[in-house]
Amino acid sequence: MTVTSEELLQLVVKAADDKKAHNVVALDLKNISLVADYFVICHGNSDTQVQAITTEIRKQAEMSGARVRGIEGADTGRWVLVDIGDVVVHVFHREEREYYNIERLWSDAKVVEFA
Repeated sequence: MTVTSEELLQLVVKAADDKKAHNVVALDLKNISLVADYFVICHGNSDTQVQAITTEIRKQAEMSGARVRGIEGADTGRWVLVDIGDVVVHVFHREEREYYNIERLWSDAKVVEFA
């Protein structure tokens, strides 16, 4: 079963929301980067919550048939990057998100609105 990048985006956002991720932002990179179609950025307020969000995203992606290409930073729970191909997810600890502010780096990208 093949999942589209838009379906994967919806799945990732829902998985993050299910684990009470804060300030979930999805950026549409299709016309500005070859890295991915979408970046999803969110944060948790503890290392444990960051790890729970990451685990749920991985689990839901794999259940949908998407291949998780890599997960970096899960051991520390401060900034985890989940590469699911067309969707790359950044799960931060709140303090790291404030410090790195990667939304600013991708300010040319459109924010995806969810109904």
